[in-house]
Amino acid sequence: MWEYSEKVREHFFHPRNSGPLEKANGVGDVGSIQCGDALRLMLRINPDTDVIEEAKFQTFGCGSAIASSSALTEIVKGMPLDEALAVSNQDIADYLDGLPPEKMHCSVMGREALQAAIANYRGETWRDEHEEGALVCKCFAVDAVLIEDVIKANNLHTVEEVTFYTKAGGGCASCHESIEEILANVKAGRPGPGEASPPMKPIDPRPAAAPRLTLVQRIHKIEEVLEEVRPALIRDRGDVELVEVQGRNIYVNLKGACTGCMMEAATLGGIQQKMIETLGELVQVLPASYMPATET
Repeated sequence: MWEYSEKVREHFFHPRNSGPLEKANGVGDVGSIQCGDALRLMLRINPDTDVIEEAKFQTFGCGSAIASSSALTEIVKGMPLDEALAVSNQDIADYLDGLPPEKMHCSVMGREALQAAIANYRGETWRDEHEEGALVCKCFAVDAVLIEDVIKANNLHTVEEVTFYTKAGGGCASCHESIEEILANVKAGRPGPGEASPPMKPIDPRPAAAPRLTLVQRIHKIEEVLEEVRPALIRDRGDVELVEVQGRNIYVNLKGACTGCMMEAATLGGIQQKMIETLGELVQVLPASYMPATET
């Protein structure tokens, strides 16, 4: 589905610094298991020098999340705290020789965990709670401040790019208008003092519209995506079948070893992203058990 560098594969199959860290004095927790990605970063920091002497992680998520967490621990070991705070999500991705655009949110999660762990060590309260009205994406609990920070840090131009980096907008699509508004606000604030801003792609103010496909054509495309991902699932003794299509909701059954697998959320997320790319519209891939009950 996505092309991964050899370094990503290496850190996924042989992650560095995985597991609990005894006597950690800086701990950062970000994400949530319910949303499919969660990371705990543990640091042991020398209180005399403020240098990170040891770093370990525990993560729940896809291969890119594991690789990004592993890379982060390798990057920050031996760093003074002020230097570590300057580590960006792009630094993590570069260390891995790149991540697929759809997986950049994993590097963003690593950056947040590092900030949270250092704040914990310093006895500060890291901003992890959403203020009233600040929550933009309810599906993945992403707030406006994070979206704005990631847009600025990575020079993002479109809702699709914001979704790749934060997962915001990758669910029900009801927050797309809010994301477009944040993009427009960031654009209006450029360029910075003394420097020109690169040209940005125009933002379409209209809601994303579904392509003009008949229902039969749409189902054919959905089936094509499932046929494309099926061999990988079968290799792991699993499978997937289409159950129903209701508007932008695509209901599927995971079968075999995929049923109840701890990677179920990641598998559905990967299928969903492929569906979005193929159909040219934002859809949500859900377990068939989520289908609304029909009246008889």
